[in-house]
Amino acid sequence: MDFPDTLIDTLTQGGCAVIPTDTIYGIVASALDEQAVEQVYAIKGRSPQKPCIILIDSAERMREFGVSEENIARVLSYPADIPTSFIVPIAREDLAYLDRGTHTLAFRIPQPEGMHELLTQTGPLIAPSANPEGFPPATTIESARAYFHDAVNAYWDGGTVEGTPSALIDVATGVRLR
Repeated sequence: MDFPDTLIDTLTQGGCAVIPTDTIYGIVASALDEQAVEQVYAIKGRSPQKPCIILIDSAERMREFGVSEENIARVLSYPADIPTSFIVPIAREDLAYLDRGTHTLAFRIPQPEGMHELLTQTGPLIAPSANPEGFPPATTIESARAYFHDAVNAYWDGGTVEGTPSALIDVATGVRLR
C-alpha cells in the first residue's frame, strides 16, 4: 500500500486522516501533536479517559515515550505473527494527553511494508478505529465519510477492510486482554 505525499503532509502538519491500517480502518493523527490528538477525540466523541493505540515503525521508538529497556525487550520477545498491541508503562508526565492518567500506552508495530513506510515518514500515529464511539468500525471509506464528513482532513481508500482489532497484551503482567 503506497500512501501519497499529500497524506503524509496532512499528518505531519497536524491534520487527521482515515486510512486502512494493518487491522481495520483507523482515524490517525500524529501522537506527538497534542492538538491533533485532541481533534481525533473530538471527532470520534471518544471517552477522554480512554487512551489510543499508537502505531510505531519500530520497538526502539518506544524509548521516546519513556518506555524502559526491559519493557522494550519484553515486547520484542513476542512473535509478530498476528497484529498485537502492547500496553507498557511510560515515565513521561508531559504525555498525559496520550496516557489519559493511566501512565501506560499501547503500541503496535504494523507489519505491512506500506504502513511501515508511512510511519517512518510521519512518526508515531494514534490510530483508534474509524467510527464514532459506540458505532461499528467503518469497513469502507464511504462508511467512514458518512461518519465524519469534512471533520477529517484526508481519506485514503483501501477498499473493503473487514479485519478485527489487534490482540492486546499487558506487558507488565503478560495477560492477553483481547
